[in-house]
Amino acid sequence: MNHACADCAVRESALCASLNDDELSRLNRIGRRQRLAKGQTLQFAGDDSLVFANVVDGVLKLSTSTADGREQIVGLLYPADFLGRLFAVRVDYDCTALTDADLCVFPRAGFEAALNDFQKLERDLLERTMAELDRTRQWMLLLGRKSAEEKVASFLLNIAERLRPEGCTGRSDGPQTYVLPLTRGQIADVLGLTIETVSRQMTRLKSAGVIALPSIREVTLLRPDLLEAMAEAT
Repeated sequence: MNHACADCAVRESALCASLNDDELSRLNRIGRRQRLAKGQTLQFAGDDSLVFANVVDGVLKLSTSTADGREQIVGLLYPADFLGRLFAVRVDYDCTALTDADLCVFPRAGFEAALNDFQKLERDLLERTMAELDRTRQWMLLLGRKSAEEKVASFLLNIAERLRPEGCTGRSDGPQTYVLPLTRGQIADVLGLTIETVSRQMTRLKSAGVIALPSIREVTLLRPDLLEAMAEAT
């Protein structure tokens, strides 16, 4: 684990960034690395809440289902995000890898106990929780008030922001290409749109020269300035 931390791509942005080397070594005594294959579920809604995790690489979804089996994606986890709810007895959502993923996993009891020793870790976790609450409120605005064009533009900007350190190709001062972790249908579910509407909006953005679509699961941001203007249009 200590060697893995030295080579960790999110060492400076994950929850453990607040710890010094000695503190990190102590935390690692209770942790382990776990790989998830695309489509593999780490935990299911209703399971006992046994682990917490830092996402090192990959993208995961948090989802729930209606009584008749329809899935609703309620959140996405990107590199450096933290998975788990302190002091919860049960898991509220399914957590499934959308891509191959790499996690640092900690047992719930040991991690909660470690918070008593590492006050910086506890403070950072609180700050991240409040930031996640702010993102959720912003997402409520997106779902409730924005048009289809604004929703799709906002989604693509969010993907670019969250994946830029690990998931883009090309020069930092030029067009960036990202592999979308969601299918068109999943994007539609997340945004409260139909798959036809999402496809139509992506085609419009491509025709306008704002994005390019190298493949069905890739998007290149050619004019992020225009995309930002579209996301905030009134």
